[in-house]
Amino acid sequence: MNNAIKRIGLLTSGGDAPGMNAAIRAVVRTAKANNIDVVGVLYGLEGLIQASFIELNEESVAHIIHTGGTILHTSRSPAFRQLEGMKTAAHNLKEKQIDALIVIGGDGTFSAMHEFNQHFPMPIIGIPGTIDKDLSGTDVTLGFDTAVNTAMYAIDKIRDTAESHDRVFFVEVMGRDAGYIALDAGIATGAEAILIPETTTYIDQLIALLETGWKRKKRCHIIIVAEGDDAGGAIKIAEQVQLKFKAIDTRVSILGHIQRGGSPTAFDRVLGTRFGVKAVELVKNQEFGMMVALSGVKIVAVPLEKAVSALKTVD
Repeated sequence: MNNAIKRIGLLTSGGDAPGMNAAIRAVVRTAKANNIDVVGVLYGLEGLIQASFIELNEESVAHIIHTGGTILHTSRSPAFRQLEGMKTAAHNLKEKQIDALIVIGGDGTFSAMHEFNQHFPMPIIGIPGTIDKDLSGTDVTLGFDTAVNTAMYAIDKIRDTAESHDRVFFVEVMGRDAGYIALDAGIATGAEAILIPETTTYIDQLIALLETGWKRKKRCHIIIVAEGDDAGGAIKIAEQVQLKFKAIDTRVSILGHIQRGGSPTAFDRVLGTRFGVKAVELVKNQEFGMMVALSGVKIVAVPLEKAVSALKTVD
C-alpha cells in the first residue's frame, strides 16, 4: 500500500480473555498518538457482518485496563465462515473506509481471518488473546496468566476443605485441546496428579497412585483434570476411580468460566499494553499479515500463517 493508514478497525473475537481491554486501550491510545482513527467493531466477526461499528477515542478506553472481559464484546460467527458472510463483511469495511484491521483472538479467529483474506484481501494484524496458550509463534497468549492464577486461588481453597474432610478432589480446568492451564495450575498448587489431553490417562495407574498415598495415611489428594483429557472430564474420571477404589471419598469441582473472568493480573495488563502498541507500530509501518508475539522478553512479529499452522500443545 502506498497511502498512509488513516482508519483502523479493532475487534475481539472468540472466547474472551483477561487483558483484552488493556490491549484495546493501548491500540486506541497509540493510534491516536499517531493520528490514526480507530473504529471499534462490536461482537467480533459477527459485528463485521452486521456493521456494528463505533468510533473509539481516548475517553472510550478510560478506566478499562483493570477490567476483565472485553468492552467491544465478542461472539462466534458461523455466518462469517460462509462466503456470503465474508462478502458482506468486506462491503461493510469498505463502506466504513477502514484501511486495516487489528484482530484480538485465538486460533479460530485467526483461521477465519486468514480465510477471509484469501477471498477479500485486507491488511490484518493479529493480537493473540486466548487463555489456552495454544497459538504457535508466541511464548504466551493474553489471558493465560490470569486464568492460571484464578485456577490456582480456587484450588488452594479446595485443598483446605479436602484436608479438613480427608477427601480426594477432582478439579476440572479449561483446556479442550491443550493442557497448559492444568499443568501450570497443578504444579503451582502441588497437585498429586495432572491429567491433560496430550498424555494418555490410565485409570488403574491413577488408582495405584491413590492407594500408595492411602497406605502412607495420606487422605487428601488434589487431581487436576483438563476438560479435554482423553479419559473424560472430572466427573467421569472420578466415577471410575470411586467404582474401583471404594475406600476414598471423592468430590468434583468444575471451575468453568470463572477462569476467563475477573481483573487481569499485572502480567496480562502489561502484556496487553505491549501487544497493542506493537500492533499499531506494525500498522504504521504497513507490515501486515503478522501477529504480535512474546519471544523471551521481547515483543516481536510473526507471520499470521505461522500462528494458525498448527495448534501448540504441551511437549
